[in-house]
Amino acid sequence: MTNEIQLHTLLEPLRLLCEEAGEAILEVYRQDIEVETKSDNSPVTQADLAAHNIIVARLAQLTPDIPIISEEGEIPNFKERQQWARYWLIDPLDGTKEFINRNDEFTVNIALIQNNKAVLGLVYAPVLGICYTGDQLSPEPKAFKWQNNIPQQIHCQAINQQQVLKVVGSRRHGAEALDQLLSRLGETFAGTELDSMGSSLKLCLIAEGRADIYPRLAPTCEWDTAAAQAVVEAAGGQVLNPQFETLSYGHKDELLNPFFYVVGDPSISWASLL
Repeated sequence: MTNEIQLHTLLEPLRLLCEEAGEAILEVYRQDIEVETKSDNSPVTQADLAAHNIIVARLAQLTPDIPIISEEGEIPNFKERQQWARYWLIDPLDGTKEFINRNDEFTVNIALIQNNKAVLGLVYAPVLGICYTGDQLSPEPKAFKWQNNIPQQIHCQAINQQQVLKVVGSRRHGAEALDQLLSRLGETFAGTELDSMGSSLKLCLIAEGRADIYPRLAPTCEWDTAAAQAVVEAAGGQVLNPQFETLSYGHKDELLNPFFYVVGDPSISWASLL
């Protein structure tokens, strides 16, 4: 049975796995991209499927006793999933629309869920050559940003109400609600500054201290957020549901998240501001 000590040692092979999946994605990215539509009307490409096949096969070798949920795989029924103490939750290509539009803001997401919490996560951006990792299985949680095979530990940043609040938001979803929220926050802080971006890179900006808050006021699925949440929390931040509790996983049949807020400084009274 795979134990936590063994899981902790998987970060390096998982990072190499992300790079392998990323290379398969880039092979498609360099060609004409053929887009199909799934039953939920979301797009899918050969890159999504190629990355899925690589990741699922490799995870089955690394941890044969840990089940896997992938956006591009068959989802086991909830009765079965309820029995799992831990499982892999992956999005082989997060930001498919960004991929199709060739703006480079797409990622490979691999997360380990344990007792409904994202405890290990990797977010790899193939075009940028950057991998974010978050480890909450160790006695001291740590997050790193890897570039050119060199790790740099990252931390969320403390803020105060005398400074401009750096907000990161979705380029495509929930713009009107976000504008209203920015207006409210601008009354508390010395203004707001919005940076729009695709995929789970938005959460990683919080983790490395380049942004202060990411309000997600539009639908997402659990595989969209789990890996990056592990990174954010290992870097000292929080991912909060509408009740301002930690966003958790695997509680229900559907795999949709509620709206949520990613914050870098837990000492701020976000519940009163939002």
